[in-house]
Amino acid sequence: MGPVVVDASVLLGVLDPQDAHHSASVQSLRLARSRGRQIYLPASAFAEVLVGASRLGSEAIRRTEAFVDSVVDTVHPIDRDVTKIAAALRARHKSLRLPDALVLAVGRVTDASAILTADSRWRGVDRRVQVVR
Repeated sequence: MGPVVVDASVLLGVLDPQDAHHSASVQSLRLARSRGRQIYLPASAFAEVLVGASRLGSEAIRRTEAFVDSVVDTVHPIDRDVTKIAAALRARHKSLRLPDALVLAVGRVTDASAILTADSRWRGVDRRVQVVR
């Protein structure tokens, strides 16, 4: 089976114990690991994870990067194949934002076994989407 692609919302949920999706995010990543799955984070979602840390300074960035390195096996690049699929998804699903389409596109390019997100609006876009709750 393919890797598990994670959205920024899942990693942000793990990082913040006060997040409404904290427990479900932690549990989802643990389950993926227990099943021997590789964890992929699209580079675009990695940037989203770093936004809050960037506001706090270099030490927060370093800690956040260390966290990502401890959880994620691969930060997947946003290459030509990913962008073409993301554009097609965006064209087909008008309410889908481009950052979300990029995550979903990485799921398709890598033939992911699951795409984890806390965003319930992704349901119906791809059969592999699993919304953490």
